[in-house]
Amino acid sequence: MEALQPVRGTRDLIGEDQRRHAHVVDTARRIAGLYGFDEWSTPIFEDTRVFSRSLGDTSDVVSKEMYSFADRGGESLTLRPEGTAAVCRALVTNGLTQSLPQKVFYAGPMFRYERPQKGRYRQFHQIGAELIGPAEPLADAEAIALGRDILSSLGIADGVVLELNTLGDAESRNAWRAALVAHFHEVRDQLSEDSRNRLERNPLRILDSKSAADQALVGEAPLIEAFLTPSARSFWDGLRRALDAFGVPFRENPRIVRGLDYYSHTAFEFVTERLGAQGTVLAGGRYDGLVAEMGGPPTPAIGWAAGVERLSMLLDAAPDAPRPVAVVPVGEGAEAAAVRLLQALRSAGVRAEAAYRGNVKRRMERANRIGASHAIILGEEEVARGVAQVKDLASGAQVEMALDAIPAHLAQRP
Repeated sequence: MEALQPVRGTRDLIGEDQRRHAHVVDTARRIAGLYGFDEWSTPIFEDTRVFSRSLGDTSDVVSKEMYSFADRGGESLTLRPEGTAAVCRALVTNGLTQSLPQKVFYAGPMFRYERPQKGRYRQFHQIGAELIGPAEPLADAEAIALGRDILSSLGIADGVVLELNTLGDAESRNAWRAALVAHFHEVRDQLSEDSRNRLERNPLRILDSKSAADQALVGEAPLIEAFLTPSARSFWDGLRRALDAFGVPFRENPRIVRGLDYYSHTAFEFVTERLGAQGTVLAGGRYDGLVAEMGGPPTPAIGWAAGVERLSMLLDAAPDAPRPVAVVPVGEGAEAAAVRLLQALRSAGVRAEAAYRGNVKRRMERANRIGASHAIILGEEEVARGVAQVKDLASGAQVEMALDAIPAHLAQRP
């Protein structure tokens, strides 16, 4: 019978891959907790409108990449392609718009139908943070500082650069949009087909085009800096001062954009050259209109997301798996005592495994195979005296020890 394979664009997390993955999520969860962020878990699938409203019907994610399906009741559901919209929906659903600020951390699988490539899968995983409620640039700086500290705690901040831009307020963006439309209309025939389609609907997204022909034209496009209102400029200046206060270095990049109208002010990406073309490892921005898109009141918010797979690839090494202790009973009369000792070790926080079968030699071979630090050998005679032989498998040293003293002794292993 043919062996079944994982679906294209998915993979199993086993051994070192799983340890890398768990280390990224656990580290991010710990640092987010220090910043006062609570973890939320939202459903893996949502009403399709949660994402069509938030990502825009004309976006590539909605038009080409979402896993959407009709359930048996005829409702259109979608496997979540990102986490921010679901968090905003949960905020409204659970009546939390009157209990602000909300500082939310999340981690979990996302789904997009796109071409699998290095560090990118159709089922992928993200960590993310959303700071909902504050309208001040200090909040943006704190959210960005959280991302920087997570990268630092993972040991991957070296070679990662924060790139920063402003999208201004609505008045600034409308003036900039009009200037972009005028600029690109003059060179419309030179644009790619995708960019020509975007020209009327969403001209800001032309700035994101990967087409070489478009990029030359984008380089000549007007920048938002010339269109910032006094209040938008004040926010931009305040953000940069706040980042300096947090000790977060940055590089201004006027080509970072977000194409939807509810994005405003801050847009940023942490980028690296260590992943080739897929250089963004953590990115986000301010989205003051998204909660209203979910049916709530106008609510300011700032957030970011990062791909766990990409962060895992940047780790120098996977964390070591905890080394177990092997319990080796010799004779049927020692098995009950071995089980009691196993549970006592586990209660003391010691990873412990039993060698179930074979003679003593085979059981000791298994202890070495699983990478055990120590083997505890219990014969019937030792059990009768309330002791066991504790062997350090690295040095070969062996001592006799009282059974009730063993868990505390081995819990202190380095």
